[in-house]
Amino acid sequence: MTSSAILSYAIKPIAELPVDAKLAVAFLDSMAEYSEQLHGRRIWLACSGGRDSLALAALCVQLYRQGKLSFLPQLLHVNHGLQADSGTWATHVADWAAMQQIPCQVLQAQVNGHDEQAARQARYDVMRACLNQDDVLLLAHHADDQAETVLMRLIQGAGVNGLSGMQPWRVHTQGAHRIVLWRPWLTIQRADISAYATRLQLPYIDDPTNDTGDNVRSGLRRDVMPALAQYNSNVIDNIARSAQLLRDAQSIISAQAVEDLQQTIVPSLQLPPVQHVLNIDKLQRLPLYRQRQLLHYWLGQDEPLPPAKQLIDDVLNLAQRTDQNHQTELFWQGRKRAYTIRRYRRQLYRLSREWLAWFEIPLTEQMQILPQPSLPDMDVAVDRPVCMTVRDGQSIKWQLQLQTDALDQVLLAGDKALLNSNKELLNSDKDAVVLETVSPAVLKITPLLRHQRVKIALASRPQSGKKLYQTLGIPSWLRESLIVISVVLPASKESLPVELPLLLISPFESWLLSSITSNADDSNIDKLTFGNQLTKLIVSKLNLNAKP
Repeated sequence: MTSSAILSYAIKPIAELPVDAKLAVAFLDSMAEYSEQLHGRRIWLACSGGRDSLALAALCVQLYRQGKLSFLPQLLHVNHGLQADSGTWATHVADWAAMQQIPCQVLQAQVNGHDEQAARQARYDVMRACLNQDDVLLLAHHADDQAETVLMRLIQGAGVNGLSGMQPWRVHTQGAHRIVLWRPWLTIQRADISAYATRLQLPYIDDPTNDTGDNVRSGLRRDVMPALAQYNSNVIDNIARSAQLLRDAQSIISAQAVEDLQQTIVPSLQLPPVQHVLNIDKLQRLPLYRQRQLLHYWLGQDEPLPPAKQLIDDVLNLAQRTDQNHQTELFWQGRKRAYTIRRYRRQLYRLSREWLAWFEIPLTEQMQILPQPSLPDMDVAVDRPVCMTVRDGQSIKWQLQLQTDALDQVLLAGDKALLNSNKELLNSDKDAVVLETVSPAVLKITPLLRHQRVKIALASRPQSGKKLYQTLGIPSWLRESLIVISVVLPASKESLPVELPLLLISPFESWLLSSITSNADDSNIDKLTFGNQLTKLIVSKLNLNAKP
């Protein structure tokens, strides 16, 4: 089976044919630049079978067979079935690879849409699924592609980052999966690759849709680039050089933004990628142009494409407002996630949609019996970990972990403190009484209700949950996620049951509570000391299951 799009050259070995010096130098120079990053990684080559990718594959075969390249990449060809001859092209690429003794895999892709962007996304998705963590994907993009990319982004109103074009080495992360895109030929012109392919008589696929002008890139290639070349024959090299200069400028801008971000974030409230928080007062100490750049960088964290200028302007206006309206919301649909940007008091929040949905999962009361403390004469300490799940969503879990290395001493000390505070304590050996009366304690979790009254340690009086939201500065979306941690020490023959409220906890903060009700003596100094000891052993953790 044949296709009219495939050049009629025969498939033949190319390893011993002359290497193009210019193409080889560009490739080897790029490999030397990234040699440390390439070390120990598996290399793949995206091969459509077109002139550029087949020429890059041919050069790798030649350099490898001649001992100038230490690895031979594996070819990945994607058949997304968009054209009648797609199957024939896939077979042709596999046959060519077999002749050159280079590994090749043909992948099937399902395209959701009919435009070039949808096809490109499908290709990358199916190739990415084939790659392991930190694998490298070789791409044959060249200087003409770079010039077209820069012009496309220029007419779309891109900034410095967009106008810097494609990067020769880019780490691409999706969820927890990380790969590298490597483009060693961004300084090589299409004409040089065409001459090389002709000399080797490469039977590449000349896809007829590449130059039809039915999308922006092919229109620029067919109509605009030739016109620009009439004004300056070096237009492609010049645009590629400008892209390189802008990449350098972007590196400086990004470094400044990273430094500014470290000075303006609220560390205790960060939960990447679902929550990022900025301090507005620190943001506004920066010059306006750095505020814009910082917001551009802050909003675009974890996203492959940057936010629009209009969103940055809207967020800047939100930060500059002087009213106390905390209900304003801005929305951004990123490539990976949808986000809400909100302001509460003097902080800006970038919250993902799944994070806000997680806050709506109701909390329920829970009780966990704490393990019995070991007696002093036990020779072997027994590890008895306690873990309680407070809220479990599809991708986010909130847990409390009780550190048990010092649990015995704390429980014994707490029981002894309660006994010492009981006026009816019998006149007997206290240590003996403690050991006789130690009984299982219970860790209790209850959601903080709006009308429930609790007393923060060192506060002058108890407050309702509704009032505490304001006192503690709890944003509206977080208010149903406050819990009260108590320890219940049951009754014994020397003391009545006592419930000690220890902590008020949100997913990010905790506050020590004072006991405001007790069946024992109202002198709570010992019990507060006991609470301080036990709260040091309770750790609140948010675990994110990475999802794309």
